[in-house]
Amino acid sequence: MRRCEWANGSPLEMEYHDSEWGVPVHDDRVLFEFLILEGAQAGLSWSTILKKRENYRIAFDDFDAQKIAQYDEDKIATLLADPGIVRNQLKVAATVLNARLFLAVQKEFGSFDRYIWSFVGGAPIINARQSAKDVPAKTAESDAMSKDLAKRGFKFVGSTICYAYMQATGMVNDHDVACHRYHVCQ
Repeated sequence: MRRCEWANGSPLEMEYHDSEWGVPVHDDRVLFEFLILEGAQAGLSWSTILKKRENYRIAFDDFDAQKIAQYDEDKIATLLADPGIVRNQLKVAATVLNARLFLAVQKEFGSFDRYIWSFVGGAPIINARQSAKDVPAKTAESDAMSKDLAKRGFKFVGSTICYAYMQATGMVNDHDVACHRYHVCQ
């Protein structure tokens, strides 16, 4: 079974690649989870975040934005002491802020899904990558998404993070054309 090159590092990466990466996501809770996890990855490897993902789900109330938006200083201090997540003060604070802004976007657009998918016209962009070296770090769409999220006050939403987010949530199909998931994710 042929996979994208990056997915062959560990069984956890293989499982994630084979079941989630590139599958179009329209569930607001899952879209929020990926927004937070991609921001947490900044400066780290995706493998590191995957290993901590279940801990993140526990620590951050299964990515319930309503609950996270209410976190106070005591809860933030508890999170910063949790070795199961990335204990970066800026990233933890950004999670709380981003939860509040996520809720505002939901209110404005009716759903975060409607808002975020507008950057790709509501349908996945299907690429035809031959290998990982053909995949850009960012695109015009991720630039636009990053700019709009930042204008709204979101943190850890640079264009490269946004492009990784778009890949993870199926807004773009960047599976190698020879990968067994390429046609499945269209």
